[in-house]
Amino acid sequence: MKNGGRFALKIVLLLLIILTWRYLLHVAFSRAANVYLIVGGVLMAYPVVGIGRWWLDRHHSENQTHLITTFVHFGLGFAFGIPLIKGFTVAGDLPWGQLPVPFVVGKGLVWISGVACFLTVANLAIKGFGAPFFIKLSSRLASDWLYARSRNPMVVATLMLFISLSLAQQSLFMLLWTLFLFTPTLLFFIKWYEEQELAYRFGASYLAYKARTPFLFPIGKRTRRSKLK
Repeated sequence: MKNGGRFALKIVLLLLIILTWRYLLHVAFSRAANVYLIVGGVLMAYPVVGIGRWWLDRHHSENQTHLITTFVHFGLGFAFGIPLIKGFTVAGDLPWGQLPVPFVVGKGLVWISGVACFLTVANLAIKGFGAPFFIKLSSRLASDWLYARSRNPMVVATLMLFISLSLAQQSLFMLLWTLFLFTPTLLFFIKWYEEQELAYRFGASYLAYKARTPFLFPIGKRTRRSKLK
């Protein structure tokens, strides 16, 4: 598929996801249905990632890699997006009561983690010529600034944002969901699919970067400014 065709496909898929999210925002479900969507939606990520990796290992030319990753990200748009939207819009109606966290504390953490997310997105855009989701796959390896200290600073910032949102909404259910369901599922996607996809696209450059830079937090490996061209 040529660049123009890939761009048109991404627009169509993105519009479909946005329309689905918009629909969910305006439709009321029972508490049981909401819990089912929030928990069950994330579990959809496992077959999406598994099929994507199977497909990628058999067809990993540059064009095929972009196409496969587009569909994997599209599937994750539902697997992650639907639970997130429903979870944080109906957090007060979910089981297990409320957390005794002052709203101002949660709100402050949301602002801090939101800024961190913005910085990681800007870092990827400037150094990797890429954008989150399937909007724009990075066209070069981002290994400077925040990415010199962690291979996945955007993941760290995103997880902190979701934890902060759970605290701001005082939702024990969403906090536990973030820590024990969403986080391991997201890390599974990164380890099982994304790292292999990056290895196929960037080859030795990515493997060298992976060897010297920590997976999430800047501990355990000595990081240094990348000299990759």
